[in-house]
Amino acid sequence: MNISIKKIFKPFFTNTIILLLFIIMLEIFFGYWFKENNFGIYMRSERNKKELVTATHIDKEYNFFYKRNFYAFRGDNFEPSEAKIIFTGGSSANQRFTPEEKTIVGILNRKFKEEKFKFTIYNAATDGKTTRGYINDFIYWFPKLPNFKPKFFIFYSGITDRKLGSKNFDVESNKYDFKFATERINRIRDYIKNNSIILEAVKKIENKYFPKLVGVYAVAKEDLYNNFLYTNFLAAKNKHLDADLNANEKKLLQIFKSRLNKLKKIINENKIIPIFITQIKYDGLSEKNLFLVNQELKKFCKNNNFYLIPLDELTESMSVNDFYDEIHTSISGSEKIAETIYPSLKKIFEKNGYWFICLKIF
Repeated sequence: MNISIKKIFKPFFTNTIILLLFIIMLEIFFGYWFKENNFGIYMRSERNKKELVTATHIDKEYNFFYKRNFYAFRGDNFEPSEAKIIFTGGSSANQRFTPEEKTIVGILNRKFKEEKFKFTIYNAATDGKTTRGYINDFIYWFPKLPNFKPKFFIFYSGITDRKLGSKNFDVESNKYDFKFATERINRIRDYIKNNSIILEAVKKIENKYFPKLVGVYAVAKEDLYNNFLYTNFLAAKNKHLDADLNANEKKLLQIFKSRLNKLKKIINENKIIPIFITQIKYDGLSEKNLFLVNQELKKFCKNNNFYLIPLDELTESMSVNDFYDEIHTSISGSEKIAETIYPSLKKIFEKNGYWFICLKIF
């Protein structure tokens, strides 16, 4: 009986060992375990993502795929060496629940393409990212990308940073600014998922045939526009500029300044051209914290001779339903913002020779 059992199980164990050896060899030669630019435990939640989204913007339903590619950028795959212009920010820049071509970045790319501009703007925004998240990207994410040497970085900033210094927000923002798990077991999980060629293949099959379904009803809050009044820059200046700062507001600006200075060092080290864009909410600048952050960002850009597009000053008004909540633009709002910042971006690219380069090609 024992001999019979051995005869039955011996081939099974032999084949199992052979299979394990095959898997190990496959992972060693084709996986990312020993490559210098492997992702380690960082960005796993943002890479190779494909979600089928059904979203209703105001009165129209959209069905589309929210995609983040192999390198964790929004959209389809591309070679990092091709990326010369990067757009980054939080959820208001990522616009997860908006079709890519109708996001601010998508609309800008369409407008530049219509004028035969050679380069594409790539979206590196992720939900909840603050200025600290920008810094972490240069430490943990971008060095992992082969031949990644962008010329311009566009920082769409203000909305997320306006809450700096708030205890609850600081705890919450850790998971958005640091794209890796805190628990050891989850870090091991993420390390395996980021480096395994087999799991990557499984993910590709899953994305192609079994994309995750996400249902979103992106419509303005029922009472969002009750008694709607847009506070433009002049009104906000009269309201906020000379008002005394309380302890929380002082803490906010202190943290924001510190992070901007750290970002400045990274900008200079990487020899990139930064372009900062201030932000607005659905009602403009009624919130003092956003006004303060925008003003501090303007000082920072002026003192360091960095490009600034003051969206908060250029936008005199927004209409009802241009935002579907306090901070996220609807499709009409995205169109207006893209239209507003496009001329300034074009001038900056022209000034730095990018526009003339593309005109010679076409």
